[in-house]
Amino acid sequence: MKNSAGGFKPLLKGLAMLAVFGGLVLLARQLGLEQHLADRQWFMEHVQGQGVAGVLFFLGITALVTSMGVPRQLPAFLGGYAFGWFWGTLLGILGTALGCAMDFALARTLGREVVLSRFGKRVAKLDAFLRADPFRTSLAIRLFPLGHNLLTSVAAGVTSIPAAPFLLGSALGYLPHTLVFAIFGAGFNAETIEAKALLIGLSVVLLAASGWLGVSVYRAYKRKGAVPVLEDGDESADDDGNGGVTGSGTSGGTGGGNAAKD
Repeated sequence: MKNSAGGFKPLLKGLAMLAVFGGLVLLARQLGLEQHLADRQWFMEHVQGQGVAGVLFFLGITALVTSMGVPRQLPAFLGGYAFGWFWGTLLGILGTALGCAMDFALARTLGREVVLSRFGKRVAKLDAFLRADPFRTSLAIRLFPLGHNLLTSVAAGVTSIPAAPFLLGSALGYLPHTLVFAIFGAGFNAETIEAKALLIGLSVVLLAASGWLGVSVYRAYKRKGAVPVLEDGDESADDDGNGGVTGSGTSGGTGGGNAAKD
């Protein structure tokens, strides 16, 4: 009976995590965020000239939508449009990092046990990959050309890596694309044709440069065999049901791999 209760606990936590994410999606739909984010006039009314309240509104919206998987380039563009490229970049990074922290915390507190019980070997490889150098590895993952902000944060949450280096590395890794789209947004709101052309042109050049950087970082990690991949034997759950995640496992150090889509 005791073992049965212990087996239900991870499942209940996993269901609670799904319920939280589902609640956030329902909240976003009730607030009409999908339509509002596409309406620059509505957005500007809530942030422009609103002082601290406008900044907090932007941070809250950015954290909420990025935690649900909305591409972080969208709030970066809106931040640049509303606050200019400099503050748009800083606030975009901060808001996205808050969304990342929300996903990480939910996965760590509610989803870890159920994921380990089903995908222990997979998590062990990811854990070994991240724990080698959590800050630099998290930074590199955010620079990879393919990746998904939500899935990366949740995946990291079910490992045993410390939160601080993961969040700091992620925040720094958000910089290139956030800067590009903040400049792009600022260009759309520039007062003169020349300023629009300069900022939009600069954002295109920087987008190409950030793409090259991401590909270069990914290839460097792949050449070192540092990108974890899953083997056929990893498809099934561990026999003991707990996955045995450790920071020193060597299975995460071989092969080439996939990064989730950002």
